[in-house]
Amino acid sequence: MKFQIKYTILIGLCLLMSISSCDKEWVDTKPNGASTTAYFWDSEDDVIKGIAAIYVPFRWESTWGRDLFWMQNASDDLVVGRSKADAENIKNFIPTGNEGYMATAFEDMYWMMNKANQAIEGVQGATNISEELRQRSLGEAYFIRAFSHFWAAYLWGHKDQGVPYDGVENEGFGERIPPQLASVTDNYAQIISDLEKAADLLPLFQTYGGEDQGRAHKSAAWAYMVKTYAYWAQYDDSKWEKVPALADKIKNEGQRALVTGQESNEANYRAVFTDGQNWGPEYIWSVTSGIQGGSEFPGVILENKGWGVFNGWGYFQPTEELYQEYEENDPRREVTILKFGDKFTYFGVEREYYSTNSLSGFQINKYMDPYSYGTNEDAGTNSKINQSGNYPTTALNLSLIRYAEILLFKAEALIQMGKSSEAADPLNEVRARVGLSPISSPTMDDLKHERRVELACEWTDRLADLKRWGDVDVINAPLHGRIHENKTDPNSSFTVEEVWPARSFNPAKHMAWPLSSNELSRSNGVYKQTPGW
Repeated sequence: MKFQIKYTILIGLCLLMSISSCDKEWVDTKPNGASTTAYFWDSEDDVIKGIAAIYVPFRWESTWGRDLFWMQNASDDLVVGRSKADAENIKNFIPTGNEGYMATAFEDMYWMMNKANQAIEGVQGATNISEELRQRSLGEAYFIRAFSHFWAAYLWGHKDQGVPYDGVENEGFGERIPPQLASVTDNYAQIISDLEKAADLLPLFQTYGGEDQGRAHKSAAWAYMVKTYAYWAQYDDSKWEKVPALADKIKNEGQRALVTGQESNEANYRAVFTDGQNWGPEYIWSVTSGIQGGSEFPGVILENKGWGVFNGWGYFQPTEELYQEYEENDPRREVTILKFGDKFTYFGVEREYYSTNSLSGFQINKYMDPYSYGTNEDAGTNSKINQSGNYPTTALNLSLIRYAEILLFKAEALIQMGKSSEAADPLNEVRARVGLSPISSPTMDDLKHERRVELACEWTDRLADLKRWGDVDVINAPLHGRIHENKTDPNSSFTVEEVWPARSFNPAKHMAWPLSSNELSRSNGVYKQTPGW
């Protein structure tokens, strides 16, 4: 997240969750600024700076810049794309837990929780501030504590063993290692509690002026309550009952809606992934981007070396299985995936897609709009991108949850509650936006299809969906791509071939990811490894 606020923060990590008892061994020294980790909280300026600190990790490569996506990449929609051992181990469900992509991301979630705990404590006792600022700031802190806790919980939490958590309100906080909760459902209960507090305290998004867009707001809290209940429902299906009413609050009170009204069905969907819709009606929560900050993910998915114009990284390539999932007349397919011969504009010049290094013959297209600007394939003429190919951020917000997903969660909840006819309205609202025919009484198969094609290649976690649905055979199936005879010819012939062999996802072991052995040793045996690992 990035506001129009000037701030510098020391990037410190303390899994003991206290300001005063951090061992130097726990400190992460990423070069992301310098100042103090503690604030006096005695003025509005101090509170604003302190709250800004809790948003800093959104822009890190180790979080929503790239690394948290490696675990989502283990689904059937994507392949690694370039040789990278740690990423391949994750994809193949054989990680140690010590891979930087996993271990550092885990640490960063606790960095955020720690900062949020500091903010909750500090803002409650802050002096010389308005009550309006106090409430909003507390709401932001509760939201970020819940949000980071959610990511840690659903990735590393298991029904028989949760992830560590401690809150500043708890007796013994700061004097103990945060306890590892008995079940991930205990984590979900705490997350819901924090999100409820956040929703009570935060304003609606539509009340924010431009300088505050990107802050937490009521609809974001309600949306993550929806997602938390959906994930919790795999262990307790009564949680689905909570979802429809929350979805309606997001629509009615939050005034969230699908982007429509463009000149075509394809344009309706394509517009969602343009910076002109960064704060449009479909926005709920995203990494606030900008050419000097935000998520580098758009450059991570760009063709490796960017056809000699800009330094793309060439990761996360779609599979033939994903391409074939779309109905033939579904315009979302072309918006989502580039295949050989597809036309697109790149730095002001129309090109036909080809790739000399795509393992599958495809590229994610959803985040390519910022690269269409400029002239004559000259990267320096494009004001929508960071000119540093080593930090390829763009003006496009990276969506983490948007209104279409809320509609699909509502539809899923109603189907799971035996109300398929009622589920037709939210599911068909998503389909109608792109001109597809309605489904009168959708089944779970319809829901699974719609969720896959609407949200493909986004940070919604297809693998987590397959896990909670119990679709083990889908996870384990071999994956295919298009092998072109001439990889520099957009019109080259191709054969469909296996590009990733069948895997061995085992629900007894792989429902949650392993913890780093370093975390276990630092806890002096208090923490236990994820069951099965």
